[in-house]
Amino acid sequence: MSVSVCAAAMAVVSAQASFAESLSDAMVAAYKHSGLLKQNQATLRAASEDVAIAQSSLRPTLTYVISHGYTDTNLNLPNTGSWGTSAQLTSQFLIYNFGRGKMGVAASKETVQATRDALVGVEQQVLLRAVKAFLDVRSASENVQLQSNSVRVLTQELRAANDRFEVGEVTQTDVALAQARLAAARSGEAAAQGNLAIAREEYKAATGAYPGRLHALPRRPVTVKTLDAAKAVARQTHPDILAAQHNVAAADIAVELAKTAPLPSLAGQAQATWKDSSALPPGSDTVDGSVGLVLQGTIYKGGELAARYRKAVAQSEAARAGLHQARIAVDQGVAGAWAQIAIATASLEATERQIRASRVALRGAREEASLGSRTTLDVLNAEQELLNAQDARISAQSNQQLAYYSLLSAMGLLTAEHLKLGLVTYDADAYYNTVKSAPIHRVSPQGKRLDTLLEALGKK
Repeated sequence: MSVSVCAAAMAVVSAQASFAESLSDAMVAAYKHSGLLKQNQATLRAASEDVAIAQSSLRPTLTYVISHGYTDTNLNLPNTGSWGTSAQLTSQFLIYNFGRGKMGVAASKETVQATRDALVGVEQQVLLRAVKAFLDVRSASENVQLQSNSVRVLTQELRAANDRFEVGEVTQTDVALAQARLAAARSGEAAAQGNLAIAREEYKAATGAYPGRLHALPRRPVTVKTLDAAKAVARQTHPDILAAQHNVAAADIAVELAKTAPLPSLAGQAQATWKDSSALPPGSDTVDGSVGLVLQGTIYKGGELAARYRKAVAQSEAARAGLHQARIAVDQGVAGAWAQIAIATASLEATERQIRASRVALRGAREEASLGSRTTLDVLNAEQELLNAQDARISAQSNQQLAYYSLLSAMGLLTAEHLKLGLVTYDADAYYNTVKSAPIHRVSPQGKRLDTLLEALGKK
């Protein structure tokens, strides 16, 4: 079964050999394919509508009520009831409410900014997943080639051991050792093929398509020279910190809103009422009109207003604690990525030296075995040492590259814009600027622009 998996993988690679995919191609595909990004883009649009909803509270309202029914003014007398129809049109506009309307708009804007930063965080997750998937496929492919080459070499070693056994140069033990090592190599080859199949599935999940022929690893991305510099950048640009800052601002505004909740609001009101009744003579319809001011407030509401204020204060404290925690997590992430770079770099240098030394040792072991001063086991051990070193180098190369991109993510810079991927990214400003003034569909010019934008997004 492992052979068929490898054959299928090689067939796909051969069919797509005319086009080699780069790491940038993988990230672009991941950005376009990601359902998680689309989900959070829709969440951001919903948050933008909250600004329009808050803005609408500062504008006049126009409502109507139409009723039709039977009224009996005296149930003890016959024929005292009549059918009647009435219509009422009411317009109300806010004059003053101690700034609650404007504070609601400001809080909604802060929430939009926090949601926008959260979207950047999701974008970083999507791109980093694509980077890891690309590196995993490359590493798995190289490991398959390495294990297959080991099987070929050990097959030749077994053939040579059998030949030497035929002429009495080695014993059956040497042949059995060669057979055991070959069986282990075939097991390693099967495992490598399975890991490649798993990596290909993850690549498809991350980018939307199976990988073809992949480019060599690109040059590592440019970051900063010191850990302190990396932390300083992260504290200024990381989306988790920026989102937490906006959440704190929104929570503080919510406290002020809750504080002013018991205060009254003053509104102007105009009302017109039309009545028609079958009990009145024809043409005796009545129309009443009124204009005035409405002062409305709450004296007591069972303790709800006080509870809402205490809740807002607690949520503000929680938001500040969240900001503190975000800063700690970002610093930790930067330091961890920085350490991973150092580990992977040192590991890569060590494996390069190990490979050079292992090749010399293998060459010497084979020459000495031909002279009878080394056993078959010595040669097999030397081959295994070289194989282990080559396998470690593959992992170290992948880990080093991933560590650099992880550092970019920890600094808040793993975005399509910063990496200059050359794709059209989601324009959060376009939707927000269109809806923030609460346009009406098909009526206002802003509403017509919104219709056009929704059609471009494929939402209509």
